[in-house]
Amino acid sequence: MPLRLRLAILFGLGAAGVLAVAGIGFFFQLRASLDASLDSTLQARSEALAVRLAQSPVGQPPVGQPPAGSTAAEPDDATQILNVDGTVLAFSHGAGSRPEISVQQIATARTAPVFVTKYLAGERRRLLAAPARSAGTTVVCVVSVRTDITDNAEDHARDVIVVGGPPAVGLAGLGAWLLAGAALRPVERMRRQVADITAHDPAMVLEVPATRDEIAALAKTMNGLLTRLRHAVARERGFVADAGHELRTPLTILKAELELAGRPGRSREELAAAVASAATETDRLVRLTEDLLLLARADEGAAILRMSVFSLGEVLAATAYGAALRHGAGPASVTLDVPEALVVIADSDRIRQVMGNLLDNALHHAPTGTAVEVAAWRSRDVAVRQPAVVIEVRDHGPGFPPGFLPHAFERFRRADVARDRDAGGAGLGLAIVRTLVTAHGGTVTATNRPDGGAVVRVLLPSASSAT
Repeated sequence: MPLRLRLAILFGLGAAGVLAVAGIGFFFQLRASLDASLDSTLQARSEALAVRLAQSPVGQPPVGQPPAGSTAAEPDDATQILNVDGTVLAFSHGAGSRPEISVQQIATARTAPVFVTKYLAGERRRLLAAPARSAGTTVVCVVSVRTDITDNAEDHARDVIVVGGPPAVGLAGLGAWLLAGAALRPVERMRRQVADITAHDPAMVLEVPATRDEIAALAKTMNGLLTRLRHAVARERGFVADAGHELRTPLTILKAELELAGRPGRSREELAAAVASAATETDRLVRLTEDLLLLARADEGAAILRMSVFSLGEVLAATAYGAALRHGAGPASVTLDVPEALVVIADSDRIRQVMGNLLDNALHHAPTGTAVEVAAWRSRDVAVRQPAVVIEVRDHGPGFPPGFLPHAFERFRRADVARDRDAGGAGLGLAIVRTLVTAHGGTVTATNRPDGGAVVRVLLPSASSAT
């Protein structure tokens, strides 16, 4: 069922309920007001009759003018005077010689007024029975009046409610239908615009209504979502393109080496060199594939950490030793400044991977005779106010180019785009560093030292330091 129709039906049902409650309340309030008006009239007549009874001679209780029992009195003014045992002492024309109220009502009226509505002689009347004194004796005065005027008013009000209610409900439903249509028209327009958007549409923007209401806020939110999706698609396309470009180079080299190795007349040394080159390119493919899989798993929110308690100094020392072996007798060395008692809770393999990438990058750019400095210490994360561990890697090389710093941790970014891939890698090292540090709940920053050299600082606020 369309939302517009549902809103119209619900609004109509709600209007019917409100009108029903209001109509019933009005009807009963009208009845109470009319009864109160009759009761006020009867009270005045009863009080006047009580005064006349109190002033009448003994044995002659006056019952209106002309005297009781005569035929000149109006039927609307029917009156009875009853003894406490129910005997009719006097009555006016239209009242009758039999008591108009029950024995129980007479007993109650001896001490307090009693209002009764009942049918007498085929017509509905309102009666008041009240105590009075006549010649030193307590009697009960019963005065009554016809309710045809009030009944007619009640019938007219009921007819208006019953007859006018359904059209009012129909008008309310129609108004809800029109109002819902006007309110949902921008939503339908946005739906059509979204349906027309394609993956290759560069202008994925919805028209924002000028109403400054919830619909306009929804359009702005959807535009923000479309913008984020467009950027995500662009990043995904760029990632796929860059990954394909990076994979193509080692695959091309590997294919060429295998083709050369398969040519006739190759010597043993040439075959060994071709196999060694193919193994090197295979290693590059394996590393690049592992890096891409790691980034893909992190993007999907998969668990990539296995937390444990370990000594940070031991892990950093082992990582520095491995980096020195990879770079051989390079121009720079590695120095460590890490407290022996620094124990953390983290993924030791991922921390080793982070530090390996940072040390490889630093050793690659460090000048001859300098040292790459690795330092770690306990600190407190100001943002979250909890224990943290800070790890810094500093070198004395040329530092990061100023234009590269804002993009240092982006994927497939290189400080020098002119470098070949054998020297510069795929540009995923720092991106993996940020991914792994972020997975630990930490942050990583890259800056340049004033006296030259690059500084990369890793903050792990989720690490718990202890002695």
